Amino acid sequence: MPIYEYQCLACGKEHEIMQRHDEMPLVKCPDCGGEIKKLISNTTFVLKGTGWYKTDYASPQRKTPAGTDTSKSPSQPEKKSETKTEAPAKS
Repeated sequence: MPIYEYQCLACGKEHEIMQRHDEMPLVKCPDCGGEIKKLISNTTFVLKGTGWYKTDYASPQRKTPAGTDTSKSPSQPEKKSETKTEAPAKS
């Protein structure tokens, strides 16, 4: 459940209130009953797990799009090997 910050315009106190996101914002200060306004505050944002750092993608295989073959160079066309069969020697 999110925590919202409010500040009373009468007494100046700040309050941290846990509310669901679909609840109506408070209009009265819980301490003095004066008018209260909702504050915009910084939130904590933490990325956990792997894949968030530059070093997690160091291998060249991970830098290429999926489904591409990195063993062939794009500038050289693929050479087909031709096998020649020799005719059996006639005696």
